[in-house]
Amino acid sequence: MFKTVRNSLLALLAAVPLLAFAAPSAHEVVQQTTDTLLADLKANKEQYRSNPNAFYDSLNEILGPVVDVDGIARGVMTVRYSRQASPEQMSRFQENFKRSLMQFYGNALLEYNNQDIRVLPASGRAEGERTSVGMEIRDGKGAVYPLSYTMVSIDGTWKLRNVVINGINVGKLFRDQFAQSMQNNRNDLDKVIDTWADTVARARQARGES
Repeated sequence: MFKTVRNSLLALLAAVPLLAFAAPSAHEVVQQTTDTLLADLKANKEQYRSNPNAFYDSLNEILGPVVDVDGIARGVMTVRYSRQASPEQMSRFQENFKRSLMQFYGNALLEYNNQDIRVLPASGRAEGERTSVGMEIRDGKGAVYPLSYTMVSIDGTWKLRNVVINGINVGKLFRDQFAQSMQNNRNDLDKVIDTWADTVARARQARGES
């Protein structure tokens, strides 16, 4: 009897470190990242408005570790173009793409003015290797805008693969822009990579964003 109890206690104590250091769920990753991001924005918003580059650098520090840049970049390029790219070209595009993603997301956040942003409760169902985490943004007039993060599990860590904001699929938006830029530049991959930030900026202006 005592041996059974002792062995049970030992098993329980052995499991404690595993529970304490268990990898966070997709929902927890999104919640923790959102909390950190909004706290940083609240503390430094005026500085960031006068110095957007500082904000983009901060976004990169906060979001960079949880974004699957390689997966998103290859999805934007599509197999048609990514298989033509050299490792150097792919690496360069990933860096340019990550910067443009931070600018795209950051410009929207700089317009954030005490709106209510909340991560929706987890569904409770098994996440598998791919899942979605929902959010809601409520503006000052009470309008609610849905946002959904597509998360993928990579080596046991959840990372962001795509974002859908108020029905706009950001991954598809970037993919269409990449294909159009390849067409405009006569399939010159280096030129498309080097001018990617300008491509995103022009698209943002066309959508009426600052």
